[in-house]
Amino acid sequence: MSNKEILEQAMKLKPEDRFLIIEGLIKSLDEPDKKIDAIWLEEAEKRLKAYRDGKRKGIPMEEVFK
Repeated sequence: MSNKEILEQAMKLKPEDRFLIIEGLIKSLDEPDKKIDAIWLEEAEKRLKAYRDGKRKGIPMEEVFK
């Protein structure tokens, strides 16, 4: 079944059933991606190490939130 056909069938459902489908789809997009989380963790650790080693400077919170 094509995406268009799925959408056409879904539009024939009662509003409360369409809502359940929408809610399920949105929740599925909200799930964490372990690969992306691992990449960000590695990057954060590199930045923290660079900061602690004096290779990077911090930015004062006041300046960040201007």
